[in-house]
Amino acid sequence: MVRVGVHVSIAGSLESAADRAKAKGCDVFQMFSRNPRGWAFRPLSANDTGGFAAKITATGLLPVDHMPYLPNLASPKEEIYKQSVSALTAELGRCGQLQIPYLVTHLGHHLGDGIAMGRKRVCAAVNTALSASDNDVVLLLENTAGEKNSVGSTFEHIRSIIDGLSDLSRIGICFDTCHAFAAGYELRTAEGIKDTMHQLNDAIGVDRVKCVHLNDSKGERGSGLDRHEHIGMGFIGEEGFLRILHHPVFRDLPLICETPVDFRRDDEGNIRKVRILAT
Repeated sequence: MVRVGVHVSIAGSLESAADRAKAKGCDVFQMFSRNPRGWAFRPLSANDTGGFAAKITATGLLPVDHMPYLPNLASPKEEIYKQSVSALTAELGRCGQLQIPYLVTHLGHHLGDGIAMGRKRVCAAVNTALSASDNDVVLLLENTAGEKNSVGSTFEHIRSIIDGLSDLSRIGICFDTCHAFAAGYELRTAEGIKDTMHQLNDAIGVDRVKCVHLNDSKGERGSGLDRHEHIGMGFIGEEGFLRILHHPVFRDLPLICETPVDFRRDDEGNIRKVRILAT
């Protein structure tokens, strides 16, 4: 059986995130360890770390942390870049304190300064943050949808970033299905998935993929549109996800849905849909 879950809120307390995930029927869940829309954050207390660890042990869930929204590791703006590196360093430290094994990060936008310079800044940011965090948290680089000025929308671009990193033992990949599809990779057909995974393996190695953001796409293939849709209701469609969920690489990885919650379907509905298609 696949391990599937959703992103949940930490409102109230960090440990309440695990309660919410369990109530939704998750095997794995993703969260922000702090307010994702600001730079400031409160340091973790002993109650935070102890309560969260106890809850994870009790529920048996796998937690995954996600970087907040504001950091841009590819930014040419000096102050934003410095804050972004500090935020990444701090978040790696928080994951270590909370015993969260994975931290997902977007690679950022170069803002017109050129993708080569953007990649160079990402490499420097990651190297600085990893060297400053004394733990074994694995940083997962997330592929992007190919939107304007984005870094990391192709497997080759991600490979070039990996080649510039010092500690590869703490580097993995978070594969987002919506982003890959929007960037032009085919995921709807058996041959398309085979070709996409072949390209991924050649460029990066499928063994580096540690987590999947399982999202359908509101945009067509190659649209560059980063807009998620309910599983099976977008342009990837049910047939696409049926094939994705029966592919051995995807099937064995933690699957996290970052799908909408609306009148058509909620989080629990998307989890059920994934399990039905994976059967």
